[in-house]
Amino acid sequence: MRGLPVRGLVEHVRHHPGDGVVLARAGWRLRRRGWWRRWPFLPVPDRSYWRFRVATATGREDGRLGVDEVVRAARWSVSQKGRR
Repeated sequence: MRGLPVRGLVEHVRHHPGDGVVLARAGWRLRRRGWWRRWPFLPVPDRSYWRFRVATATGREDGRLGVDEVVRAARWSVSQKGRR
């Protein structure tokens, strides 16, 4: 996913290991349906869906997020009841 600060998130998880589970659970919720049927076989969201989610959450059209925004959104996502 473009716009996701992977290196920054890895560094964050190094210092806050408990957030690794939170980030993984939140990422799993965003996965594309039927992700195992199409290349690349990774449970990542569709690009257009990702851009839509970032635009509605932040008002920015570029699809880029900061580490603090990702962690905050992941914590919120995991705290919500229900699936997906």
